[in-house]
Amino acid sequence: MSGLGKGIFSSCLAKLMQDKGLKVAPIKLEGYLNIDSGTLNPFRHGEVFVLDDGMECDMDLGTYERMLDQDLSRANFATSGQIFSSILHKERHGDYLGRDVQ
Repeated sequence: MSGLGKGIFSSCLAKLMQDKGLKVAPIKLEGYLNIDSGTLNPFRHGEVFVLDDGMECDMDLGTYERMLDQDLSRANFATSGQIFSSILHKERHGDYLGRDVQ
């Protein structure tokens, strides 16, 4: 599904919504298990975009920033790897009080 223009389409749609007076906050969720896009092969995944807070993410976030004239942060981007890592970290530190995590 890479390279179909989903990021361009969604940023254009968000811009139309913004132009109608709606407040838009783009969030990109990636299914891969990597923590960020920094170690991905650019020939397979595309160039990495680095946000002002140092987060290495998908180049779609650069499109969102330009189209919507917004500065995005790591709060606008997540990978399955980040989510799993956070859950496992909490489980190891006892945050789930011994319950199973599903």
